[in-house]
Amino acid sequence: MSAIAYLNLDGVAEQTIEFYAEALIANEVKKVKFKDFPQDPNYPLPEDELNMIMESSIEFAGGKIMLSDILPSMKRVTGEVVKGNNVLISLVIEDKQKLEEYFNNLSVGGYVTMPLSSMPWSSCFGMLVDKFGIVWKFNSDADLFLDKIIADKMKSDYGD
Repeated sequence: MSAIAYLNLDGVAEQTIEFYAEALIANEVKKVKFKDFPQDPNYPLPEDELNMIMESSIEFAGGKIMLSDILPSMKRVTGEVVKGNNVLISLVIEDKQKLEEYFNNLSVGGYVTMPLSSMPWSSCFGMLVDKFGIVWKFNSDADLFLDKIIADKMKSDYGD
């Protein structure tokens, strides 16, 4: 398990990744854009959002930061990105029972914004705001998702 700082950005994730990767002397950078991920034909993203960062991670000196862009089309769900609400804590735990236990414990006195459920990018994903106003993101397999999408993109870009 790891607790990871997660940054929500307003369309500048790509530049932020480049800056942090250099500044922190990153040993690994992973990033997936919305266009790299199969889109739901019933809810197509606007063209200008497809190049935004859906999920990324920067590993450095034993630490990790994850970040993504908040889509303008999703702001009715996520709220506007303002300094102060753009950092959250992401728990990446393969043990789904433990993930659910933490989720339930931290939701007491707070509210759930996305119940734990299977998503295209995670077999168990959810979000909540705790009673202190801190946003928590839960993901059972964030690294597997990043690795799979990047590998699939490499195959499509360079062939098998």
